[in-house]
Amino acid sequence: MTYLDPAAPAEHAFAARRNGPLKVSFEFFPPKTAEMEESLWRSVLRLAPLQPRFVSVTYGAGGSTRERTHATVARIARETGLSPAAHLTCVGASKAEVDDVARQYLAAGINHIVALRGDPPEGSKGFAAHAQGYANSTELVAGLKRIADFEISVGCYPEGHPDSTSPRQELEHLKRKVDAGATRAISQYFFDPDTFLRFLDRARSAGITVPIVPGILPVTNFRQVVRFSAACGASVPVWLADMFDGLDEDAETRRMVAAHVAAEQCRRLQAAGIDEFHFYTLNRADLTYAICHVLGVRPAPGVAAQAGS
Repeated sequence: MTYLDPAAPAEHAFAARRNGPLKVSFEFFPPKTAEMEESLWRSVLRLAPLQPRFVSVTYGAGGSTRERTHATVARIARETGLSPAAHLTCVGASKAEVDDVARQYLAAGINHIVALRGDPPEGSKGFAAHAQGYANSTELVAGLKRIADFEISVGCYPEGHPDSTSPRQELEHLKRKVDAGATRAISQYFFDPDTFLRFLDRARSAGITVPIVPGILPVTNFRQVVRFSAACGASVPVWLADMFDGLDEDAETRRMVAAHVAAEQCRRLQAAGIDEFHFYTLNRADLTYAICHVLGVRPAPGVAAQAGS
């Protein structure tokens, strides 16, 4: 099936709902200012009535947001009924320092970690392991499991990590992380549903049985997505560029197009049997909320939805 295939009626996608409720999770990034913190919190409260499986909070390049990540995750755990997951990386810290952060999360009641190798600090030439640190995400997963029985999510890359030399190597990395104790994989974003489905088939053939959740990025700023994609190895299809052509100064139309594109992407994946999605919200709740509504993910009866910001 190809994207927007006219031979695949949209109603077929909704048949997947009969197989069970759709599950979602949301990713946020820690705020840098008081204004950004207020905006983030509005987004968290806006999406909370959708009852996500968990919400995750990212960790900046080189561990640059360690304290803000911890504060944000701890507040979510303390002030909401949501289940938070904290990102943790190997970059720029010794094993002892990383382990200490993990124990702090555990003490705050947070037992779900998104374990990643992490991006190198801005301006560096590439990843270099700390002399006393974890060399990669597989070692990090194993180290976390020695501390406690954390629930551990890891990343995967349907189009290949920039440092991978082949699709086979990509799957070998993922298999090692799962064997070390990872319980879920969350994919890098992609735009062609077939890209994810082919990767999922290869992973299952390689003996990887944990849930592999597609990561969905609603496109709010096309130029920014092009830059992100060049750095992370995700392809940007020509049809996506055509969708956003001429909308640089038209934010309202961009939002409508973004909601349509992401909802259609999810519906095609639903039709193929996918029943869980992880949304990269970029701390903007309304677009993700609208997409979830289209997919049938809505507040439980009697639960009031928060007004949009």
